[in-house]
Amino acid sequence: MRRIISVLLENESGALSRVVGLFSARGYNIEALSVAPTEDASLSRMTIATSGSDDVLEQITKQLNRLIEVVKVNDLTDGAHIERELMMVKVRAVGKDREEIKRLSDIYRGQIIDVTDKSYTIELTGDTAKLNAFIQALDKALILETVRTGASGIGRGERMMRL
Repeated sequence: MRRIISVLLENESGALSRVVGLFSARGYNIEALSVAPTEDASLSRMTIATSGSDDVLEQITKQLNRLIEVVKVNDLTDGAHIERELMMVKVRAVGKDREEIKRLSDIYRGQIIDVTDKSYTIELTGDTAKLNAFIQALDKALILETVRTGASGIGRGERMMRL
């Protein structure tokens, strides 16, 4: 089962390394990882996409809570949440393909952020399924390069992660 775990941790040198080390030492896989400072410069918010059984995910949460730098751990997939990912994809765009790629980008609410005579770079945001669907809709031969941020998430409504 895929899970999105949100971790509030002290914004200090080595904190990210210790969290990642915890996962690797126990053989857990991180599918996506996103980290950035919060509105409080002394804290960072880390979003981890991982998968495993309920028992494995319970172990992950317990181990994360034991780390000194970790302030709070929240499994976002336990409740209502919003999940987004950013993707930039560079595609070959020549001749008749240019108009088709622009149309497809509009359908998926993407933005063309760079244009050359031979390529477009398209920026899309959405959940993982939307971005995967966009990639599937493109002719594979047109894709030159793809960059994805991985999932970031936040609880819906009154559900929040604060001290």
